[in-house]
Amino acid sequence: MRSFRFTILFLLITISSFAQENSNNQAKWIWYPGDFEVWLHTKVGGRRQERGEPYPPFWRIDSHYGVVLFQKEYDNQRPEKIRIFSESRYQMRVDGGIVNNFDPSDFLLPAGKHTLAFLVENYKSVPSILIQGENIFTDESWLVTNQDKKYYNAASGLFRDPHYPPSTFHLSLTQVSSKVIDKTQNSMLVDFGKETFGKVIAEKVIGKGKLKLFYGETKQEALAGVLAETYDYIDVNTETALNDTTETRAFRFINAVWDKTVNIDNISALYEYLPVQSRGSFECSDSLINQIYRTSLYTLHLNTREFHLDGIKRDRWVWSGDAYQSYLMNFYTFFDQEVNKRTINALRGHDPVETHINTILDYSFYWMIGIYDNYFYSGDTSFVRQVYPRMKTLMEFCIGRANKNGFVEGLPGDWVFIDWAPIEKSGEVSFEQLLFCRSLETMAKCAELVNDRQDAERYSKLSASLKQKITDTFWSDRKEAFLHSRVNGVLSQEVTRYTNMFAILFDYVDSQKKQMIKENVILNDSVLKITTPYMKFYELAALCEINEKEKVMQFVKDYWGGMIKLGATTIWEAYDPAQTGDDHYAMYGRPFGKSLCHAWGANPVYLFGKYLLGVKPLSPGYKSYLVEPSLAGLQWIKGKVPTPDGNIEVYADKKIMKVKTVEGTGILRLHSKRIPVAGKGVEVKKIGSDYYEIGLAVPFREYVVKYW
Repeated sequence: MRSFRFTILFLLITISSFAQENSNNQAKWIWYPGDFEVWLHTKVGGRRQERGEPYPPFWRIDSHYGVVLFQKEYDNQRPEKIRIFSESRYQMRVDGGIVNNFDPSDFLLPAGKHTLAFLVENYKSVPSILIQGENIFTDESWLVTNQDKKYYNAASGLFRDPHYPPSTFHLSLTQVSSKVIDKTQNSMLVDFGKETFGKVIAEKVIGKGKLKLFYGETKQEALAGVLAETYDYIDVNTETALNDTTETRAFRFINAVWDKTVNIDNISALYEYLPVQSRGSFECSDSLINQIYRTSLYTLHLNTREFHLDGIKRDRWVWSGDAYQSYLMNFYTFFDQEVNKRTINALRGHDPVETHINTILDYSFYWMIGIYDNYFYSGDTSFVRQVYPRMKTLMEFCIGRANKNGFVEGLPGDWVFIDWAPIEKSGEVSFEQLLFCRSLETMAKCAELVNDRQDAERYSKLSASLKQKITDTFWSDRKEAFLHSRVNGVLSQEVTRYTNMFAILFDYVDSQKKQMIKENVILNDSVLKITTPYMKFYELAALCEINEKEKVMQFVKDYWGGMIKLGATTIWEAYDPAQTGDDHYAMYGRPFGKSLCHAWGANPVYLFGKYLLGVKPLSPGYKSYLVEPSLAGLQWIKGKVPTPDGNIEVYADKKIMKVKTVEGTGILRLHSKRIPVAGKGVEVKKIGSDYYEIGLAVPFREYVVKYW
């Protein structure tokens, strides 16, 4: 292997100050598409600990490709000096010939038309490379292959500094302290004031013996010993008082118990977080609603990390259904597209496709739908182009498993999840067909974006045909709703909420059927109720779509407010108001199995931004957008919704609406008993009975509208 160059990155950068001053800031670290995320996912997915034992994910976790070829054709009129950075072995080729004995900090590329290539080998972390030059530098225009002779455009992220390749990715840390609430000679119970996530520090530990740390989202869990979901046993053997730092754990309370031969001074922690900015905001006249928003935002932030995690105690995994909601909540809060992209890539992994994402039928569909939603909010076509080949292979896997009727159903090895609810999940479940249809529509749109005309047409025809089949098969004129399922050719007469509310959200039914669904399903208490925040996300959104926002706000106050009144500092995985005492914390047959910090519970941040502030894009990247505020029974509301070009700011009370605009063309819609007054030169158009539309044509202007 003498033709490989072994580069220790930090030895190479003895010229760092010169490189910093003269580097081309367009140069990026590049890697094989999805491989950075796959590599990072192996680290994150394997961190879960349950009762002192490792608990890795139960689905396939791929590894990054250990050898990757990076290639670029160039045509320069004169020779060009480049600098080469890699943290692992690599081989450089010019026109296929191996280059020997060169200085990576000062290599002169020959003039003319040539092919430059680097074969990078790295089994510990993702193979990546950064080339700095005036005209030749690494970016997404480089081609990469994993040696299977299939070439793709390289992927990149925010890594531009030679000092910090992708393998140095890490979250931020800050010191947090606890309050001792009980202490004995051999134990100490501390409270950090609210749920948190970080590295626990046992301060000034001395002696020889065991130190046991029991973590609790509640005091009861921390005091439950080995019934707690997570704990650490630390072997102490030191005559000098030292600090001992654990791996990252979720906790509010920690109960430290130590042998008589051990002593400990204090418990603190390093809070670990992704340093995202809270660009979105919401505030209103109701103090409980404000507290619900703040708690939901904090819950989302705790679970927004390397990826969108489901929960910080359990499971600490990347689930596609959970992540889909986090993508949308992210766009109304942090607008951090990088965490969305990292999550999408990590979930997908490598070809060949042999099982559904997370082994769950519905989660494959959420994965595909989420890609187009990510594009629609961000306007980022480059990511669609990058991930589209793996969208196709997953979709063809799904199509290939459809039955003779063109419907999907759970096959051996599949988990049909839908929700934690006692519902029929075998056979042809109408809800799964709806997600399948939406995924086909998504594929058609994404195929258009990447100029795959043939498959765009095929996916479009398949989705149109499937949509008609769904209505023909599952719509019941007698029930005036979609039926739940068909098993072995026998159509169930059961009506559930899932298909019906998604039919509203996907706009798959006309106004007449929407009214029927509203009366017979959504507002019908005899239909099986939804008890998880996961599906409440969609049910409450559907209620907003059918103009029942006041009911939504009352439910939010009762449901989310109920958790807060019980002392919740983050939003739970599930909540049943009928439960009492410690039953609130039990799940999966374990006394503290329920996650009390679950990302899907943060959905008010999305609902308030989209349906109360009323802001949503009408075209990709907010090139055009709608603002339609709703007080929903409140006296006033105000807040910000982030976009790629800044924040849209909204204020509304019963007489005045104010909107600060961003780049793009906006529309303000509102109800008013008289023609609204919007200022000189502002167009006001009547579009219905007491319903008006006002053009927001000037970017970065505050529009003030008086209405009645």
